[in-house]
Amino acid sequence: MKVNEIFYSLQGEGYHSGTPAVFVRLSGCNLRCPFCDTQHDSGSVMSEEDIVETVKQYPARHLVITGGEPSLQLTESLVGALHADGRYVAVETNGTRMLPPNVDWITLSPKSAYVEGAEVVLTRADEIKVVYDGIHDPYSQLSTFNPQPSTHLFLQPCDTGDAAKNRQITAAAVEYVKRHPEWRLSLQIHKLLNIQ
Repeated sequence: MKVNEIFYSLQGEGYHSGTPAVFVRLSGCNLRCPFCDTQHDSGSVMSEEDIVETVKQYPARHLVITGGEPSLQLTESLVGALHADGRYVAVETNGTRMLPPNVDWITLSPKSAYVEGAEVVLTRADEIKVVYDGIHDPYSQLSTFNPQPSTHLFLQPCDTGDAAKNRQITAAAVEYVKRHPEWRLSLQIHKLLNIQ
């Protein structure tokens, strides 16, 4: 597998926000989102055994496989090896490709509002995290997801790189959540704390 990086930090977004976690960032993505804030194309080729051995250096049970888009490379055997090491395996995905069935937690971040052809094919998600730009209706990105998504719905203000625009989007996200209380606000706390 081509691995961009493996590091130890706190989960900065969504349901498990603040939880110590080992992150395995796989290289590559099948989408090109205009707001992507992750440099994920580079990396080193690692075997599944090498990945597990590197993960063993860190004490947290919670492990997040992210990208890019992890479904391009993630295998059932790697998830099984991580389970054998006592890890709880969460995956962050755009949902356009199927995942191994033995993943413990799926964070679905649909991108259909921003990228043509990014329809969700997953039939399971434990949480939905919609990147909100203040324009697109969050529900429009869930229309292709069947069965209906998890009860954990998160609205995450889009980070545009422009502080003034980010404040406007965050204020709009707060107002949206207040009007639609089935949603919860997700802030990228790792950016607020200036950690990886």
